[in-house]
Amino acid sequence: MTSVDSQARDLHGRGRAAVEGSRSGEGIRLFRRALRLLDWPNVLEREHQAIAARILISMAAAEVHLGSSAEGFRLLDDAERIVAPEDRSALLSQRGLLCVLVGRMDDALLHLNEGISTHSDPADHYGRATDLMNRGMLHALAGRARLAKSDLVRCEAIARAAGLPLIVAKAQLNLGYCETLRGDIPAALRAFTLAGQGFAVHAPKLLAVVGIDKARALMQAGLADEAASELDEAIRLLGRTRPTYERAEAALTRAQAAVAQQQFGAARSWARRAEQYFLRRGDSSRAAVAVLTRLRADFCTGKRLHRVEAEAEDLAVRLRGLGLPNDAETATLLASRAATQRGRLDDARRHLVIGRGTQPMLETALLRRMATAEFHLAAGRTSDALRQARSGLALLHEHRGRLGSLDLRTGAAALASELAAVGLATAVRQSSPARIFSWAERSRAQAFLMRPVRPPFDAETSDAVAELRRLAVVIREAELARRPDVEARRRCAQLEHLIRERGWRVDGDGQYHDEATLQDVARELAAQNAVMVAFMTVDAELLAVVIADGRGDLVRLGDRPAVVEATIRLRTDLDALCGRRHPPALREVMTNSVTHQLAVLGERLVRPFEKVLADRDLVVVPTGPLAGIPWGLLDALRGRPVTVTPSASSWLHGTHAPAGEPSGSGPLLVAGPGLEFATAEVSKIAGSLPASTVLTGDDATVAATLAHMDNRRVVHFAAHGHHEPGNILFSRLDLADGPLMAYDIGALSAAPEHVVLSSCDTGRSVMRTGDEMLGYAAAFLYSGTKTVVAGVARVADDTAVDVMSCYHERLHRGATPARALAKASLVAPLIPLVSFGS
Repeated sequence: MTSVDSQARDLHGRGRAAVEGSRSGEGIRLFRRALRLLDWPNVLEREHQAIAARILISMAAAEVHLGSSAEGFRLLDDAERIVAPEDRSALLSQRGLLCVLVGRMDDALLHLNEGISTHSDPADHYGRATDLMNRGMLHALAGRARLAKSDLVRCEAIARAAGLPLIVAKAQLNLGYCETLRGDIPAALRAFTLAGQGFAVHAPKLLAVVGIDKARALMQAGLADEAASELDEAIRLLGRTRPTYERAEAALTRAQAAVAQQQFGAARSWARRAEQYFLRRGDSSRAAVAVLTRLRADFCTGKRLHRVEAEAEDLAVRLRGLGLPNDAETATLLASRAATQRGRLDDARRHLVIGRGTQPMLETALLRRMATAEFHLAAGRTSDALRQARSGLALLHEHRGRLGSLDLRTGAAALASELAAVGLATAVRQSSPARIFSWAERSRAQAFLMRPVRPPFDAETSDAVAELRRLAVVIREAELARRPDVEARRRCAQLEHLIRERGWRVDGDGQYHDEATLQDVARELAAQNAVMVAFMTVDAELLAVVIADGRGDLVRLGDRPAVVEATIRLRTDLDALCGRRHPPALREVMTNSVTHQLAVLGERLVRPFEKVLADRDLVVVPTGPLAGIPWGLLDALRGRPVTVTPSASSWLHGTHAPAGEPSGSGPLLVAGPGLEFATAEVSKIAGSLPASTVLTGDDATVAATLAHMDNRRVVHFAAHGHHEPGNILFSRLDLADGPLMAYDIGALSAAPEHVVLSSCDTGRSVMRTGDEMLGYAAAFLYSGTKTVVAGVARVADDTAVDVMSCYHERLHRGATPARALAKASLVAPLIPLVSFGS
């Protein structure tokens, strides 16, 4: 080998490494130096021609990556004239890859198939692995997940055996994309994690690509906000360089996330940017997908539907011709929905027939059922519409069963929220209380009906939780000293994200409790001498199904906004009054405001069914902000047992679930630091319950509390609570050595049967789509606790002493939690405690 050969090969190898590390510009400079050494294009020696052809093949990919697709294909044409027979498969495979990158999918498959079949060098592990990876990526983009996974698994095996770690990481990245297509989100996120670990070592600049694909998976799980955060970070990592393929993909995916977030102006902006990026690169396929995303945003605004229909119909033809059947079906369904809304049912039917695909993704399958349900509804076929809506929710049910994380389970409802709304609205128009109740239960708080899955407890997660607990103490001390620790807060946010993300990778077991029927609920209510009121919202109107005396009745309660406003003002006033000394005039104003808001809520939410209620207990199934109402403070409900439950189905299951064998004979009473009356509270309770286990002072540690709490019959906390609406898993109670987080509760082998949270506002919750309740109190309910008593607004710890002592005395004498709380709350005015569960 001559020195020229050696230098050219060395430059080629360095250039390829640069391209693989996302440094395409550097790679091109190295390739050009190598070609000059070989006297390209005047090279005559056969050996030098073979080397030059290999360099041109590699250089073509770099040029396309930077957006110069025409130059990339010209370089491949030059290489084809001088390529050695043994390198022809590499040329074909590279041409196939470039066709993928510019959206020529059919040409790409022809070239890749021929390249793989003509690969003649068994020792060329790199070539064989990359050929399979490129074809796998093509299959994935076309929605052929099974074929894609087969190629990628073979690619990973070859690369791993040959010691090619970067190819292994790329294969794992693409496998994650395949799992996203198949709807297995935990598997996808596990694959992305492995890919990220490989890129962090071998190609850090590719970490942004992992963020883009992870965002797609999170959107498939209904976590649009989290997906947007991943994309914003990926876009930051990509910087402001010229529009690469990755920047174009990030912009397109960001547009899709904005649609899911219902930020339609932002979606249009991102989609147009993505379209321009792809058009500059000559990628007509991805540019067409960007147009589809813009049309989806336009449709959601309800404007220019005639244009949406026409453009979507034309776009479907383009997408089908470009080898993107799933996207083509989405476009056709969009055209159908626009036609239905315009009253053009013949056109809507035609679109539905044309658009039918073979193996659609979950999102497309749900969209088809939505479009078909809307069409049937517009045509007056309500039974057919309801059948389509039921079918879609059954698909979502199956999808949610694969998810182990509470985060993903509660987020999944967003994927079929429109279907659920159509089903409920249709049932309401039919005016059948049993059918309305059934539809409300079919789409309400479904995560509560799933068997809880314990979060991962490996060394990395355990270390992260321990560090987070330590830093929480540091942050609290800094706050008290009025010297906020910004760095500690930043690190806490990182740790919370890491712990939460590891939970996303846990598989679900698919086990559900059955949904309750109105007849089942009515029988149990009769046995308990109780009435249930299940609230729901349809087209901004607040409705309720009132179940009593073995039957259900639909009650219309008027506009929802007035109730929401009164609820928010009430909680604000209660928080302001709690534990603070105000000038008498100001206190009177706030007290009058509380009285007024309670009167408004009582008039709107209780008076319409007050006669039915009579002297019976009340079970409330709230919707949205109604979960934050202190029901026992309403005049008509003072002293009356009230239980608030996420759904009628979860209430019935909790009522019938057998009690476990408790781990301790008496209650566990825990007093946290920083509350003046916490020790007095638990001491007074313990005085009337001598078998209690009491943890106070330095003994009230997280470890000791968790050890004693596991499978306990009754647990009582008098401790500061912190509600974290942006990251509910890390809402917490302050204990002696740090916070007891909502995350910790999921790790219990058996949750306590009954929990009391007597301080602060630990009963507050964030309500996701589908009335999926998230909060500290809800975390116990998800984990299997039957009843949680907690405040929906701040509870003064001095007031809680007598109230809680009275509560536990009545509970010990056999009263139900709701009855005990109803009587105990009369001890003090404006005590915003609620009994949640069953």
